[in-house]
Amino acid sequence: MSAEELRLELDELRHLEGLAKRPRVQTLLANEIRNVEAKLAKAAETAPAPAPQAVASVPAAVARPGLSYVSLGSFSWDQDTEKIRIYVFLEGVEQEKVETTFKPTSVDVKFHDVNGKNYRCAIPKLNKEIVPEKCKVVVKPTKVVVTLCKASKGNWLDLYFKEDKFKPSMDKEKDPMSGIMDLMKNMYEEGDEDMKRTIAKAWSDARSGKTTDSLSGLR
Repeated sequence: MSAEELRLELDELRHLEGLAKRPRVQTLLANEIRNVEAKLAKAAETAPAPAPQAVASVPAAVARPGLSYVSLGSFSWDQDTEKIRIYVFLEGVEQEKVETTFKPTSVDVKFHDVNGKNYRCAIPKLNKEIVPEKCKVVVKPTKVVVTLCKASKGNWLDLYFKEDKFKPSMDKEKDPMSGIMDLMKNMYEEGDEDMKRTIAKAWSDARSGKTTDSLSGLR
């Protein structure tokens, strides 16, 4: 009889002992309880020691709080009409220690335990949208290739998203002239010396109330 069965029998005998009224029955039950207790003690002594439980190891690629990363800001890339390929030149990378986070407009790739360091290549805002589930990372001996699948076919002018500095603001809450002023400011910052002098003169004329076409030099 197994130790578990002996325990169940012992519990039942003790329950019956509590219900018994006649002395002879109580004595018989008490003797049987002692007998089962002895068997249970013997079974416990001969039972094999429980096998140690295996400790599940945490994959190295899983990010843990407190890890520090070296940012990889230098890499090369090329494209065709359907895909972007980013080449990260880093040796010693293991495929299973790469953690990726692909979103429609961002990429975050982490390389763990590369010669004792953790590296990270992240683009917080891409030029255009990608299809996250179709993107992948392939580790090669001397580099890592990150392939991004474009959401729509075509060529990207840049990998990063850039605001159009020359696009006037269309915010209806602002003064109607604020968009033009913002445009002139950006033209001044981006222009050459002649452009700066022309815009400065236009501002000066506007403040003095002149009605002449001060911006004619911009044409």
